[in-house]
Amino acid sequence: QVQLVESGGGLVQPGGSLRLSCAASGTIFSINAMAWYRQAPGKQRELVAAIIKGGSTNYADSVKGRFTISRDSAKNTAYLQMNSLRPEDTAVYSCNADIQPYSGNFYNRYWGQGTQVTVSS
Repeated sequence: QVQLVESGGGLVQPGGSLRLSCAASGTIFSINAMAWYRQAPGKQRELVAAIIKGGSTNYADSVKGRFTISRDSAKNTAYLQMNSLRPEDTAVYSCNADIQPYSGNFYNRYWGQGTQVTVSS
C-alpha cells in the first residue's frame, strides 16, 4: 500500500521560512501529481500548490511569489518551500498525491496526516 509521510511543520516568526516534505512510499509505478493543501481555523481547506508529472506548477494567489513546490522523483518526495511567512499562513498543511501503483492501472488519491504550521511572533 501507499503511505504519505509529512514533516517540517512548526512554529516560525513572521517573515521566516519553513520547508515541508511529503514522502510517498509503498507500491508506486508513477506519481501523476502531488499537491499541498491547508486548512486554517474557521476556514475551508484550500489548495496551496500543486506540481504535475511534467513539472508544471500552480499556486494559490495568496502564496504566489512566496511559496515554491518542487518534487524529487527519485525519492517520491514533494517539498513546499515557504518564505516570507505571514500569520495568515497558519494552518494544518496536508499532502495529497495521485499515484499509479502499476503500469496501466488507474491513479488513486492518497493523503498525508497533516503537519501544523504556526506563524507567530
